[in-house]
Amino acid sequence: MTLIPTGESMQGTTQLFLSTLSQRATLLCQLGKFFIQVCLGSDGRLHANLLCSVNVSETPLGTLPDMESTEEAIRLLKSTRDSDKRFFLAVGFHKPHIPFRIPQEFLTLYPLDEMTLAPDPDVPEGLPPVAYNPWTDIRKREDVQALNISFPYGPIPKEFQLQIRQHYYASVSYVDSQVGRLLNTLDDLGLAEDTVVVFTSDHGWSLGEHGEWAKYSNFDVATRVPLMFYVPGVTAVRLRPGQKMFPYMDVFGPTPHHFTQGGIVRNVNELLDIFPTLSYVAGLKPPHPCPDTSFNVELCTEGQNLAYAFKRRDDSRDSEAVACSQYPRPSDTPQENSDLPDLKDIRVMGYSLRSWDYRFTLWVGFDPASFQANLSDVHGGELYLLEGDPGQDHNVYNGFEHSQLFYKLNQSLRLPGAQALKQHLLYLTDGTKSKGIA
Repeated sequence: MTLIPTGESMQGTTQLFLSTLSQRATLLCQLGKFFIQVCLGSDGRLHANLLCSVNVSETPLGTLPDMESTEEAIRLLKSTRDSDKRFFLAVGFHKPHIPFRIPQEFLTLYPLDEMTLAPDPDVPEGLPPVAYNPWTDIRKREDVQALNISFPYGPIPKEFQLQIRQHYYASVSYVDSQVGRLLNTLDDLGLAEDTVVVFTSDHGWSLGEHGEWAKYSNFDVATRVPLMFYVPGVTAVRLRPGQKMFPYMDVFGPTPHHFTQGGIVRNVNELLDIFPTLSYVAGLKPPHPCPDTSFNVELCTEGQNLAYAFKRRDDSRDSEAVACSQYPRPSDTPQENSDLPDLKDIRVMGYSLRSWDYRFTLWVGFDPASFQANLSDVHGGELYLLEGDPGQDHNVYNGFEHSQLFYKLNQSLRLPGAQALKQHLLYLTDGTKSKGIA
């Protein structure tokens, strides 16, 4: 989450660095690979589990890291109350990252007997092996190891799948409560009327869809994230005296407040768009677009300024807009390091484009020494026609017409990687629509 006051100029901005939080985050990153034992088991001993709800009052210092982050952020906001200096405050929350070490009461919001499995819990028949994410980080947790799940496809027993989904939902609600406390502080300090708020995340997380878990794929469930902007007087009306923009809603008790539907603009966007958009609404001149080769350019952006869309309420779609993602693999088939290969081990790169109508992914040879992809060395492909297949369960890439089309494209394209993939998609769009496929 990013908080930044509005204004015509950001000169003299005070950047508030959460030093203690950053140090803790660094420590967590360093220690994460060792899976610290922080989950109290039924045997009274600590374990490195995936499922890890706790009684907060029994934890060290009676708190949890995300609660501490909220408290520190609130303290920093209060320190700006009597200052004329502008500020930029970035607040990162760890959950719903694994392990699901959360206050146990949030599980009551999602009774286990009301949980359901993913709508598409099986590995799609047409999924190329290189595309599969074997969720090795999940497998290394003690409670998952005890299930003795076969590698690489599993599956996880259905009862445990339901528990994972329950804990993930509860983790999201837990973080939502922390965000609510932070936003409510803006109201209490009189900052809500002149502070821009951006809420987003760095990736999604598979919850059993396609027989996968975690984040290591190019599917929508792993790449799509929330993206919300609050710009005073633009995305929300000015308040009447005494009104609150962000009243805190306690999910465990009665509240006089209720949620209302905010304005939604539906289009294909990327997280790259946050930088130029936030620069613009903060009164700064947005950075220039990056040239094709930008290693020697000090400051530029590959994103688009989304501010123009804040007041637009139509459903018009940019049919040629695409969002890009990519993920590396060490081999054509799933292995122990498929999810997190070291740079030297990367042999295949999955480049993916998402438009309104399609998700197109091409898995091609990759040289980690030169950082170059070979688009003529195709290891696998995925094409999902989203109108009839929103869950991306039916890969039609290897259909006869498509294979002929891609063969021609792979032989003829001589464009830089991103442009080549875009041309693949646009060419495909024309081809399939003209044949009545989409």
